[in-house]
Amino acid sequence: MSAKINAFAAPAKGARLQHFEFDPGPLLDDQVEIRVAWCGICHSDLSMIDNEWGASAYPLVPGHEAVGTITAVGSRVQHLKPGQTAGLGWFSGSCMFCPQCLGGDHNLCSHVQSTIIGRYGGFADRVRCQAAWAVPLPEKIAPDKAGPLFCAGITVFNPIIQFGVMATDRVGVIGIGGLGHLALQFLNKWGCEVFAFTSSDSKRSEALKLGAHAAVNSRDPDQLKKVAGSLDFILSTVNVGLDWSLYLKTLSPKGRLHFVGAALSPLGIAPVELLEGQKSLSGSPMGSPATMMKMLAFCARHQIAPVTENFPLSRVNEALDHLRSGKARYRIVLHNDLQ
Repeated sequence: MSAKINAFAAPAKGARLQHFEFDPGPLLDDQVEIRVAWCGICHSDLSMIDNEWGASAYPLVPGHEAVGTITAVGSRVQHLKPGQTAGLGWFSGSCMFCPQCLGGDHNLCSHVQSTIIGRYGGFADRVRCQAAWAVPLPEKIAPDKAGPLFCAGITVFNPIIQFGVMATDRVGVIGIGGLGHLALQFLNKWGCEVFAFTSSDSKRSEALKLGAHAAVNSRDPDQLKKVAGSLDFILSTVNVGLDWSLYLKTLSPKGRLHFVGAALSPLGIAPVELLEGQKSLSGSPMGSPATMMKMLAFCARHQIAPVTENFPLSRVNEALDHLRSGKARYRIVLHNDLQ
């Protein structure tokens, strides 16, 4: 096996990806190396290519939904072995010693490391990470479909666990896209009564097929009034600003509006809107390795999978253009044809 890794990288902000080769150096004693077979594309990859968050360094190798075979393990790695199928998401390392890591909240570690910030990601034939963040894939989950679970999936599954969403809850999902289409499936199988908020009539029937019990047109005041004061939990997956006060009015007393979409605009909510009904606002990042394992077990038990489109890695720029156009339904997965 060549010591060098073959990848696709953006040489500059907003640039088309090009072939890129690099030497990863020696494998650290707490790391594993994964031969990437499939890697999902997330909107966050576009954000990093375009340096929307000011955290990008070039050349930038995107890709944080990688699935493949473990080919090498560091000398201190005991729980993983070469030949296992595993996945890697947004996070690829944490300190393991802080109160958050010791408490099982590795994703909240102040020194948590991203797979594509300060290191090279999964648009490559191999990728490395701290062993704790390489999560084994259950046999009942198809590896060619699994990549988006390690970002989109865990992003929407994590708050279900963290905030104790109950099977008796009435839950709304804002945005039926890469994240939202998985949230509908999770919440339906969790036992909730699920409401899909969408401004697109074309997605109404799709939302119902994915697990929503009702679809609410977010641009229709009459439809919003029908669900006013009735929802226990609302999960926002969109990355744009909306009139959040309208959604607060659909919450029941003690209801929660929770954000997982990385919208950059201020919320524009007055505290008095939360006081009435004792309502809450919150947000969360991707989940810990332990929560990822719970999510994968849940997917395997209920046969939950992302709706995907496939492209070869050699056509990554075409795939990125397809995502930018807004036409992806609902996640794109690259299969590695570099090997």
